[in-house]
Amino acid sequence: MQLTVGDIIRLLEEWVPPRIAMDGDKIGLQIGSPVNRVNKVLVTLDVTEEVVEEAIRVGAEMIVSHHAVIYSSIKKLRTDSYYGRMIAKLLAHDISVYVAHTNLDIAEGGVNDVLAHLFQLQNVEILERMHNQRLKKLVVFVPATHHEQVLSAISSAGAGWIGNYSHCSFNTPGMGTFQPEEGSAPFIGESGKLERVEEVRLETIVSEDIQERVVAAMLSAHPYEEVAYDLYPLEIMGKPFGIGRVGTLQQEMTLEEFAQRVKRELNVPGVRIVGGRDRKIKKVAVVGGAGAEWIDSALQRGTDVFVTADLKYHDAQDAFYKGLAMIDPGHNGMERLVVPAVVIFLQNRFAQEGFQAKVLASEVLTDPFYFL
Repeated sequence: MQLTVGDIIRLLEEWVPPRIAMDGDKIGLQIGSPVNRVNKVLVTLDVTEEVVEEAIRVGAEMIVSHHAVIYSSIKKLRTDSYYGRMIAKLLAHDISVYVAHTNLDIAEGGVNDVLAHLFQLQNVEILERMHNQRLKKLVVFVPATHHEQVLSAISSAGAGWIGNYSHCSFNTPGMGTFQPEEGSAPFIGESGKLERVEEVRLETIVSEDIQERVVAAMLSAHPYEEVAYDLYPLEIMGKPFGIGRVGTLQQEMTLEEFAQRVKRELNVPGVRIVGGRDRKIKKVAVVGGAGAEWIDSALQRGTDVFVTADLKYHDAQDAFYKGLAMIDPGHNGMERLVVPAVVIFLQNRFAQEGFQAKVLASEVLTDPFYFL
């Protein structure tokens, strides 16, 4: 099957929906068109001229980036400047750029979950809740002969999840009536004759993020020419989404020992530490990228150490005097490890949908800092 930019956006936004991004975040398709065809995707943390040249070299028609390439209003685009030259290369080679930023931070399996897993945290929870998944009730009327077929199709597409339980549904038998009119091609019955059919009212729950996929699966599995179904918005809250993660270590260790783990797992040349080296650490909070604004949230959750990047001098001082240890591994070091997670996600979804496109992780190091 031929893959398009729009197909990739659809798949990504099932995982990292734009609605969970923080207000004002620069996300989405920033360069290119949804109808452009794609055979190769390059995933990166940042879009730099070196990354663009890499995309050209490997033949990628699309770049998926964590950080935006367009992050403020463009008043001029001079091709004798670094930024203008980079944009010109993207346009000249018809390379689309899609950005998933704070929605990738917040989403399950995104930046902060990758970090929590690397740091071996247990009993992981959201540091600060910001959204809840929106849920809908799907009701469809199915002839009894095809009930199991439709139920299997919508469940496989992701409907019917309540907590850790899948395939949740309620099924009520009844009598359906309909009269095919001129021009119809009914699966059951004859034109102009009222039909009565034993049907099942199939009810299940579906998250708004995947409702299009579930409805498509339902329509494909349903035998009727015209399918009777309803989608009702629900007031109950679904899965929570939020910034950061908080969890516990399997065993207590010193701040220095945990900082060494952070340094090793992120493969960074050094980390900045706030707090006594021998301080005992058990509960850990983490926010990928710049997360100083959640220092108080970390304190409220009773954490011993907060791992985040881009700490300012006075933020570090405040945290120290409030009794919170800090570890700063650098912005790039904290977030670049989400690139393989995006690659794996796209590879799996392409395989599920029958797309043959390749997904590559950028090999360009975009960190502007180095240690002397």
